[in-house]
Amino acid sequence: MAHSLSAKKRVRQNLRRRLINRARKGKVKAQIRSFEQALAKGDPKAAAEQFKLVAKRLDQVAATGTIHKRTAARKKSRLAKKLNALLASQRPAQA
Repeated sequence: MAHSLSAKKRVRQNLRRRLINRARKGKVKAQIRSFEQALAKGDPKAAAEQFKLVAKRLDQVAATGTIHKRTAARKKSRLAKKLNALLASQRPAQA
């Protein structure tokens, strides 16, 4: 247990930051789920719109330090690959 005043304050701050960070990560996960649902439906327009929202949310969370900026970039890249695969499958085949 913390004894000094500064250590007690640090415990309080850590708890508060943890709750905030968990909420931010939860919102990111919810946004990713809605993107994956749009992908599953096969609707490229809705999926592209959801991807924009996911990318924005990831950038916001990375800017606050909740997740690392490279983690956000990696997640965006993987989601973009899924979106591009859907868009490629929707295009008519060219001879």
